[in-house]
Amino acid sequence: MNRTLYYGEGVFESIRWRGENRKLKLHYERLRSSAEFFGIPCPSYKDFVFEITTAVGGEINKYVKYCLFSEGDDYFAGDSRSYKSKVVVKELPTPPKEVNLCLSPYRRHSLNPLCKHKSMNYLFNVLVKREARSRGFFDGVVLNERDEVTECSSSNLLLLKAGRLITPSRESGLLWGTTLEVLSREIEISDERVSLEGLMNADSVFVLNSFMGIVPVSSFEDRSFEPNQGLVRELNSVLEEYES
Repeated sequence: MNRTLYYGEGVFESIRWRGENRKLKLHYERLRSSAEFFGIPCPSYKDFVFEITTAVGGEINKYVKYCLFSEGDDYFAGDSRSYKSKVVVKELPTPPKEVNLCLSPYRRHSLNPLCKHKSMNYLFNVLVKREARSRGFFDGVVLNERDEVTECSSSNLLLLKAGRLITPSRESGLLWGTTLEVLSREIEISDERVSLEGLMNADSVFVLNSFMGIVPVSSFEDRSFEPNQGLVRELNSVLEEYES
């Protein structure tokens, strides 16, 4: 019984493949942690790397999506007993130079466990992105039940305010990305609850994920931001070193 197909019980990692490095280990650690949370058996790190290197065939700078499918009971509340994996390899998309964001009409609850894992139940994220694009925006900013900023459909947010870097708190209900994890290990980033007003009053705002790296936000709704390209280069250089 494919429990991923019927119930969305599965996890995945989106990876900018540059060979085996410290960031790849972060991807695996998150995959394993989420698999444990959902009760899905998980391959070893050695098998994880072997499957990816076999799929990419010696190439680098590729888009890699590692999918972990759950198999087990056909009863929806039953158990996962085994897994199957699939590695999808594509060309890396060209990251945008800057992006514009809007406020998403869709909300999430901070206690919903799904938002804290990169699960195959991804339809909420699809709807956020699709609605934003229909209005001419790159992506939408999602609020929680307390009107706190969480993230975009597939990227974390980073704010620069009075010389401090701030990211929305995990407690607000979001997926803590591997790119954000790298930056938080190497530089000082404050993990805080961020209000909509707090986002509007930031000096600069950035989106970040594994494929884009760090990209400045040009505007949020009708509020424009300073792109601060110098900081973008500095943050991306930290990321590049971690992936070397």
